[in-house]
Amino acid sequence: MGFHIVTSIRFDFDMFVKRANQDKGPRHNIYLISEFLHAKIHQPNNQSSNFINKALSLLAAQPEHWELASQLSEELTDDDVVYCVAEDIGLPLAILCKFKSKKPRLVMGVMAPSRKRTQYLIKSLGLGNIIQVFAVNAKNKADYLQTLLNLPQERVILIPEKTDEAFFNPAKGNIPKTRPLIASAGLEQRDYKTLAEAIHGEDINVKICAFSPNASAKTQVSMPEPVPDNMEIRYFEFTELRDLYRSADIVVVSLLENDYSAGLTVLMEAMACRRPVIMTKNVCLAEELVDNGLVIGTKPGDILGMRTAIQELLSNPEKASALAQKAYDYFLIHHTSEYYVNFMSDIMKEMVPDKASSKKNYSLR
Repeated sequence: MGFHIVTSIRFDFDMFVKRANQDKGPRHNIYLISEFLHAKIHQPNNQSSNFINKALSLLAAQPEHWELASQLSEELTDDDVVYCVAEDIGLPLAILCKFKSKKPRLVMGVMAPSRKRTQYLIKSLGLGNIIQVFAVNAKNKADYLQTLLNLPQERVILIPEKTDEAFFNPAKGNIPKTRPLIASAGLEQRDYKTLAEAIHGEDINVKICAFSPNASAKTQVSMPEPVPDNMEIRYFEFTELRDLYRSADIVVVSLLENDYSAGLTVLMEAMACRRPVIMTKNVCLAEELVDNGLVIGTKPGDILGMRTAIQELLSNPEKASALAQKAYDYFLIHHTSEYYVNFMSDIMKEMVPDKASSKKNYSLR
């Protein structure tokens, strides 16, 4: 019996460990799980020239995912438990394992369950019988998958959002300020145009770390043109970003309308640094936190609503501090890296064959 974690892209985990040990960046959660469970991590090569893999990539994923899935489907047995972090590697492995006599127990992360190709492959190939647990990061995705595949609740789990509290944590910021500072970060589904218009004419500075590791040419983002004089948009190293959060009077996560669950990483980092957060209210964890009074929510594209929320927090520092503390206390219970590692490790340990009959219900819904 063995635990395995399969990633969609290659990570330099040695770099993450070295950087974290120097307090220059957060730890990698996948690596933390592997250390906790003594799990083997499998990563795709950067490319595959195999003709068959290229042909299969027309069905789903990339050639390198099929190459890795092919190797693993030959090596894994009934006694193995595998966590595929996303569907681009999980679907190829599930498809190939379907035709093997020895099938590992699969947990598959699903980022976009409403994608037509994902739905088609899972339903038409009966992959719901191969994948024991589907893992998603938002309640609407969990509900969608459970209904689509007619699955019992315990087979669709809601993974907690997380960030590394060993790196992102409260401390005094070092950015000099002569007026209030608003921080923001991220690139996917961001609406910085609305934020720029919300602070127009205000005696406020805004600093934005406009970066996302998953950004591509298809990434949707709305940028102000021109960028206001009191708004700085650039890349921040992790230590700079942490200092930005700590120095900010408010963290604003301004989003385009979406069901992608965008902005949650920044939300977690801001909560971990005990900063008050204003966030566009979309259908995801942010909506729940807004409804529970941990975050102030505004409607997508609502310039006046965002301006009013910013002015309210800046003019009421006691309210801003109380909001930040309440969110921070909640973060420490539900969203630390340690909580996430224990959560995912428990799920994988319950997948071990002799424990499968007593599997717990890990849904947080």
